[in-house]
Amino acid sequence: MNLQAIKVIYKSEMSRFFRTVAQSFLSPVLSTSLYFIVFGSAIGSRIQEVEGVAYGAFIVPGLIMLTVMTQSTSNASFGIYFPKFIGTIYELLSAPVSFLEIVVGYVGAAATKAFIIGMVILGTAFFFVDLDIQHPFAMLAFLILTCLSFALLGFILGIWAGNFEQLQLVPLLVVTPLVFLGGSFYSISMLPPFWQKVTLFNPVVYLVSGFRWSFFGTADVPVGLSLAAIGLFTLACLGFVWWIFKTGWKIRS
Repeated sequence: MNLQAIKVIYKSEMSRFFRTVAQSFLSPVLSTSLYFIVFGSAIGSRIQEVEGVAYGAFIVPGLIMLTVMTQSTSNASFGIYFPKFIGTIYELLSAPVSFLEIVVGYVGAAATKAFIIGMVILGTAFFFVDLDIQHPFAMLAFLILTCLSFALLGFILGIWAGNFEQLQLVPLLVVTPLVFLGGSFYSISMLPPFWQKVTLFNPVVYLVSGFRWSFFGTADVPVGLSLAAIGLFTLACLGFVWWIFKTGWKIRS
């Protein structure tokens, strides 16, 4: 494996992230604060607890997941789409760099950015609510896997997109609604029985539930199912990325 090539791609992507410090760090802090003001104060005054957890603390895992999923997808999709848009991707493909090294560089950088933002949001949350993370290693594992899997999804979207409008289509119209409807700010046990069953077809439910379990020890679905869901999703994305580079779909044409 050409570690130097991975390092160059990774550093190039990360440098773009740190050039926009205000947008990269200040934006999630402000967004998190607004969510706590709106959901934690306004709605939290009416909903005191959910499953024995103060509502302000209950929404923290869902808020982190919402941001991490959208940021992973957006960063990875833009990272690979821009070279394709300006034509420099052909230089990359003609260089002595394997597809695995390209994926590791771009996806690794996107996942790192999302992980940093997730930790920033977690740190911000401590200023608003009392948090006691019961399973910190499981929390980190769920967070890292989510960052990696959705960065892979974003990489696929960046290859597929034909313009900047398509680039934002899936994060805005698919990922974000699924996160909001996936129990990010409520427990699915609060829904009527019929809608509880319907919600279980939303894959994000399993990610949010497992991540929330790592904080509070409570989950809407078994933790084993959550781990299986994120594992299968990651493998599916890896398989699709392998197929893209094998066939040259949307790259060589």
